[in-house]
Amino acid sequence: MLSKLYAHIAQSLTVSENLKQTIEQNFTPLQIPKNTIIEEEGKVPQHLYFINEGYMRSFYYDNDGDEVTTFLATPEQYMASFLSLSQQKISTENIETITDCSLLKVSREDFLGIIEKHPEFRDYSLKIFEQAFSAMNQRANDLATLSAEQRYTQLLNNQGNILQNVPIQYIASFLGIKPQSLSRIRKQMIK
Repeated sequence: MLSKLYAHIAQSLTVSENLKQTIEQNFTPLQIPKNTIIEEEGKVPQHLYFINEGYMRSFYYDNDGDEVTTFLATPEQYMASFLSLSQQKISTENIETITDCSLLKVSREDFLGIIEKHPEFRDYSLKIFEQAFSAMNQRANDLATLSAEQRYTQLLNNQGNILQNVPIQYIASFLGIKPQSLSRIRKQMIK
């Protein structure tokens, strides 16, 4: 269950037996069914999740009560309400499994403990949060500067696997368009 996490960490640093033991003591394996909210808005998030298998999303409700998907996470990525977790502030978003998920959960406190015990882990942890913040910033920039077709094409090129595993309404919401518009864009691209 931890092999994918070790491989992910090994992209940034050497995973010693001592570090493996610390990770094993602090990351809890979970099997979560699809469509389960694992972190709710209105609470201060306390956990970071590594996705072994499955797809997840973060979303909030807009003023009309509609869901707005802000992040789509794939296998071998981390998922959390990153900004709220790092600042220990009340989250305005929900974290939900889209498919059945195999996860590794670590508390914020335990994650910080790993960094304290293994200083080499600090750079890896910074990389996780930098990637998350970069993705959020990129999405905001894309919504402001790219057409719907360009956003869809970019998603297709960068994370094509999402299209086969995530319902169209979540993809459309993430792209900032209605599902009908996404269907029209997809049909035009097939021609």
